[in-house]
Amino acid sequence: MKSVKMASIMQVDGIGKRYGLLPSQVIKEADTFDLYIMDAAMSFEHYHNKKQADGKAPIPNYTQDELQEMMGKK
Repeated sequence: MKSVKMASIMQVDGIGKRYGLLPSQVIKEADTFDLYIMDAAMSFEHYHNKKQADGKAPIPNYTQDELQEMMGKK
């Protein structure tokens, strides 16, 4: 039960930090859509940071032709 409470606290804190809101404002105004967006954005940030730390490009810069070839459309 403690981990659920701590996760909720961290979610409220994360939204507050990201959008400059007080915890009371987050609790009053935020909904599950906000949590979903925050989770997706933070996951992408972590992915991006990990790739950058590994010295790899976070998102390969493929051309449209390369992407179509990968999809078997060429």
